[in-house]
Amino acid sequence: MANARFQAIGGASRVTLPLESSIADRMLFMSASALFAGLSKSECQAAAECARTRLLTRSETLFMQGQPIRQIMLIESGCVKLTQLSSNGSEVILWMRGSHEVIGLAGISTNSNHSCSARAVTTGRALVWEWARIDSLANAHYQIRRNINAILSRQLNELEERFREVATEKVSRRVVFALVRLLPQVGKPTHGGIEISLSREELAQLTGTTLLTISRLISKWAELGLVEPRREAVLVLDPYRLSLISDEDG
Repeated sequence: MANARFQAIGGASRVTLPLESSIADRMLFMSASALFAGLSKSECQAAAECARTRLLTRSETLFMQGQPIRQIMLIESGCVKLTQLSSNGSEVILWMRGSHEVIGLAGISTNSNHSCSARAVTTGRALVWEWARIDSLANAHYQIRRNINAILSRQLNELEERFREVATEKVSRRVVFALVRLLPQVGKPTHGGIEISLSREELAQLTGTTLLTISRLISKWAELGLVEPRREAVLVLDPYRLSLISDEDG
């Protein structure tokens, strides 16, 4: 399982947009996303023409749990975390989303509310569509509707896999799985490794463990040369060796 996850890290290269993008630039970017995959040139152009650009600032709240769904966003750059509050007010991180990923789709239908909150982890940018416009496009171009269903299906499959990990895997393996899963999603290649913009506390929330446990694991893996702890981030130095960590190694 770890090897399959690790192999996904070397995926297709990502297209990034200049500060002021033309319709052609938008279409090139959108065609590399799961939301607009398989659309014809004219269909993609129709969607590109009704999008607007939104700049994301660090720690900015994009939408709140319980608010009506008004827009969906396709992240161009940066990283966004999606969280949910428990009945006692504790925050749980459900997802981390990066370039080419869409947020705001959960429960998309008339009069639906957001099931979670979204906050920008880093500065970035996104293409934004009003929900009514995307709904209209999806009705006119069924491929968009199919893509939305496929995205939601993959998210459900990932949630099921993560639930199984919580139920059957020890903490060290759960943390390994989370880090390896995040590398292609929000990892930023830097000199010496791939940086994940996630604090130790946030990593604890994502994996259902404690800050103390995360600090112990990160410190041990740093001694092994697998990771390098940074301020509100983790630099993964050796993804392959990290993916091979066993319960005993943690």
